[in-house]
Amino acid sequence: MSLGAMQSNALRTDALAADVQSLGKLKAAADKGSAESIQEAARQFESLFMKELLKSMREATLKSGMLDNAGSDLGSDLLDQQFALQMSGQAGGLSSLIAQQLSRQMGQASTALDTQPPPAATSVTGSPVATSVAGAPAGSASARQAAFVAQHAAAAQRVAQSSGIPAEFMLGQAGHETGWGRQEIKGEGGAQSFNLFGIKAGGQWRGKVAETTTTEYVNGVAEKRVEKFRAYDSYEESFRDYARLISESPRYAKVRQTQSAESFASALQQAGYATDPEYASKLSRSINATLQLRRAQA
Repeated sequence: MSLGAMQSNALRTDALAADVQSLGKLKAAADKGSAESIQEAARQFESLFMKELLKSMREATLKSGMLDNAGSDLGSDLLDQQFALQMSGQAGGLSSLIAQQLSRQMGQASTALDTQPPPAATSVTGSPVATSVAGAPAGSASARQAAFVAQHAAAAQRVAQSSGIPAEFMLGQAGHETGWGRQEIKGEGGAQSFNLFGIKAGGQWRGKVAETTTTEYVNGVAEKRVEKFRAYDSYEESFRDYARLISESPRYAKVRQTQSAESFASALQQAGYATDPEYASKLSRSINATLQLRRAQA
């Protein structure tokens, strides 16, 4: 990367969402059609999308009404804009795809950022192919992750209130198990299973079933198998079944005693929730990314 590009990245990282000069600078750079200006335009588009996601997440959160007023709403809106700006532009995120499209339209060659591949897929027990966020910086969150969290935040919060399991922990695990919604378990003919946690249909399960190919780790070696998984009528039903499993099974007693993302993920792996030897570290990263998103909309 050139010195100019490094300085440009530094300016973008420290930029303020309310900077009235940024649009003028972007217009001036756009006239040159440089790769840096294309990436910056793509990042601005992604930040607008992220702001809408944060707005929807904030609206899904119950308010006390005690301190809510026009001033606090304005402050929250400005804070959301700043968070959206800071979270956009991650490698492999939405801005990379936008930059690729803009580059093709303007005849620009793709940059290293444009061609950054998504995180590698890694399979675990109970999921067809669960994608980790190992390729992203610790605690970072992509647009896809934000969209997934926004979609399921309300259901997770309702289940958290009744079960005591933090909503962020459930959202992070659901995201990890499904590749943030990209690789959900499907039944025959592509039928939706609504299974977000890869819970298998054991001998005592009397509900619907989705049969699919999964990957299990035996002595550290990945093996493909066809397994039966539980199927539900809604995503919220999946959250409730997961919470019931963690809350009632003696197998997960130590999981219920944890407080941090790392200890929660470690206890799940020790209890045998997954056979992937790296499951705890991958899951903790997913939960921490979710915590970051939830803090941004709090």
